[in-house]
Amino acid sequence: MGAVLCAGFGATTPAVAADKVLHVLAWPGYADPDVVKAFEARYDAKVEVTLVDSDEALWAQMHSKDTPPFDVLAANTAEVRRYTKANLLAPLDLASLPNTKKQLPRFQALGSIDGLTSAGKVYAIPFTYSSMGLIYDRRQIPVAPHSMLELWNPRYRGKVLDFNSAQHNFSFTALALGYPHPFQLDSVQMREIAHKLVDLRRNLLTYYTLPEEATAFFIQHNVALMFGNYGTQQVELLRRAGADVGYVIPDEGALAWLDCWAMTRSAGDKPLALAWINYMLEPGVSGLLTQRQGLANTLTEPAEGSANAHIVWISPVEDIERREKLWVRIVSGARSERF
Repeated sequence: MGAVLCAGFGATTPAVAADKVLHVLAWPGYADPDVVKAFEARYDAKVEVTLVDSDEALWAQMHSKDTPPFDVLAANTAEVRRYTKANLLAPLDLASLPNTKKQLPRFQALGSIDGLTSAGKVYAIPFTYSSMGLIYDRRQIPVAPHSMLELWNPRYRGKVLDFNSAQHNFSFTALALGYPHPFQLDSVQMREIAHKLVDLRRNLLTYYTLPEEATAFFIQHNVALMFGNYGTQQVELLRRAGADVGYVIPDEGALAWLDCWAMTRSAGDKPLALAWINYMLEPGVSGLLTQRQGLANTLTEPAEGSANAHIVWISPVEDIERREKLWVRIVSGARSERF
């Protein structure tokens, strides 16, 4: 497999000095070792990858004083907007990213995607995306669920998995309850959702962070339902592990994320950082993302479309600090009457 990958990635004459180091902040599956090795061979550079398992962890890593500054990062559009506002990202030179011309037209229209541009400058390039639907065990649930509210069904007590994230839990619960603005909740709605999430906690086996962790829990503990934060990536992992799972977009809609590559303002070697982003858009690299992770890429249409599904692209929330403080209390076991 490694030989095929090197051929597909087209290793060429080194373009930069061997002592160059690129610090990459990414999600699992975005920068596999063989993909990194091919980039290193082509550009005669060392790549150090740090993986994160939540938006909160991504933000913490970007502000950590224990690691060298990161040069490039992968983040969803809502987070990109947050990072741009905090002056953490550098504008991108599209002339240095020729592979963007290979992307599907809707992903080339950067100005039409919220969060990618600011003051006429481009700060991120789309890379992969997925809905965040409901994953269910077909043996226990032969008919596909219609609502995310099934996570609260007492029939599945102790057989439910949830992703450990303040942002997404408040937002998908708001969708399930029919709130019109799931990313802009007022104090009353926030309190009602906090109570609802405490109720959900009683139904859970546990919370997960990484997709591999969720797969292990799902199989070992005979899980029935799961909020699929990683969407089709998790479905692929579960099926490869032998689980008979289905995936559904609830009637009320599902959150969806669009992850992008961005260059940080602290990037020490901007040409090398741009080369990484451009490399990520090569057909061989983006194609591997789909083959290995089951995630859609921005160069080809997904084999299984969901054109009629109600997809809600995630947006910045009203008060992330407040959500996170409430979430810590929810996860730690606080009682509903204390909210």
